[in-house]
Amino acid sequence: MSATSPDTGSATRVVSKAAASDAAAGSGAPSRRLGLALAVIATAQLMVVLDATIVNVALPHVQTALGFSGTNLEWVVNAYALAFGGLLLLGGRSGDLLGRRRIFIFGILLFSLASLLGGFATGQAWLLGARVLQGVGGAFAAPTALSLIAVTFPGGPPRNRAMGVDAAMSVAGGAVGLIAGGLLVQYANWRWVFFVNVPIGLLVAALATRVLPESQRRRGAFDLPGAITGSLGLASLVYGLSSAATSPNGVSHWGDTKVIVSLVAAVVLLVAFGFIEVRSKHALVPMRVLRSRDRTGAYLIMLCVGTALFGMFFFLTIFVKDVWGYSALKTGLAYLPMVSMIMVASAVASQLVSRIGARPLMLAGSAIATGGMFWLSRITEHSHYVSGLLGPMMVTAAGMGLIFVPLSLVALAKVGNNDAGVASSLLNTGQQIGGSIGLAILGTVAWSAVANSIHAQAAAAAAAAQHATVHLSAAKQAALQKAISDHALSVGFSKGYLVSAGISLLALIITVVAIRVKREDLAGVNPMAAPAD
Repeated sequence: MSATSPDTGSATRVVSKAAASDAAAGSGAPSRRLGLALAVIATAQLMVVLDATIVNVALPHVQTALGFSGTNLEWVVNAYALAFGGLLLLGGRSGDLLGRRRIFIFGILLFSLASLLGGFATGQAWLLGARVLQGVGGAFAAPTALSLIAVTFPGGPPRNRAMGVDAAMSVAGGAVGLIAGGLLVQYANWRWVFFVNVPIGLLVAALATRVLPESQRRRGAFDLPGAITGSLGLASLVYGLSSAATSPNGVSHWGDTKVIVSLVAAVVLLVAFGFIEVRSKHALVPMRVLRSRDRTGAYLIMLCVGTALFGMFFFLTIFVKDVWGYSALKTGLAYLPMVSMIMVASAVASQLVSRIGARPLMLAGSAIATGGMFWLSRITEHSHYVSGLLGPMMVTAAGMGLIFVPLSLVALAKVGNNDAGVASSLLNTGQQIGGSIGLAILGTVAWSAVANSIHAQAAAAAAAAQHATVHLSAAKQAALQKAISDHALSVGFSKGYLVSAGISLLALIITVVAIRVKREDLAGVNPMAAPAD
């Protein structure tokens, strides 16, 4: 259908009234209002994304303060990922039905409240509960943030620039989280990785009421069976993949009962979700959203990007701390050039996308990122920061920065205003599920290789010791053990980065095969005026 929906008309009227008001105030008012709107949305996106990594730097301090075991400690991270990944579709659809600004503010306030509770946690259950609440808040804020860009900024260069900033926040959030976590742990304490979100969240929520438009609330069109099966299916998938990764001692958990049960449950629930969505009149994920070859390709590419990127951050952080001996602060600062490169590449992409189209940028970005990941796989315990880490990190960042802007535009191109929330939530879901897949697959490859290397080196050292006439001192034995561990980590992580390079190459192949969108198709993209079917 080509008729404008009631929701579309309402959103259009809101934006038109705001624009008229701005125009009356002066010629500079519209740009100032849109600038504030972008600052609000980008800050919210950064908060949600960086929270997946900002806690990583503080984990040893959390373990000491609250008495977590090594096994339970991982749930400080996984509890957030589980709730966030499982509820993204529900959060996106809630914004479409109940009003995007309303749901955005609800998500930010819930995230802020959960952060406050997490900062005051005195026990393990308290902290894990707060992390789950943070994930819920993030799941409602993240998809509505991207869809708010689509309905707030006019098509063409303004929206492209806004997408560029949002894309930079999405990619750089992981690195910014490590930097912020290092600073807070170094100069304050671990509780401030939670407290810092509270004033920022309150400011974002307050400004959102003034600078963001509201869409009309629609009642009686919520797909409850789809919401339950979809959310539980995604949560089961995230849980199973997070629990499956091989542990540092080389023990694989893919055959564990809880992993098998979780993954089987995920398959059953997601298949049921698919049947429900095909038959439902008010589907949580309308099939019309997935009919576009370009849009479905964009979601698959985001899945690959999330898989490659999250694993890279996780293993690099361990490598520079354990092998190179970096402090928490130095670890965070090591990522600073990468954040800058992502910002620059995203800005370049936002300028070029209207001139050369999305496909060339996505092809170039995927190829560059693949090269950067392959270069990173050459890192060893003897590498230097500039040649071993900075160079490949900057190349990878340049590639990722070029990908995200056109990827976001393709995912939202010609989506009806009623479906903008679910279209953006599927993009976030791809990134989140990709991160879980990356940690599981790369963890299995890397830790297995680490364990095999340690065993091989230990056997060789034992054989050499039998023929040695001089016994090593305790200090030399400790140095030998450290050298064995460092080499094993570099060998294992190198294999993990090779897998990341292969996944980036898969993103390039998907781009070649699936993405056919033309430059003119994006020139006037306006979800508010697109058919909602």
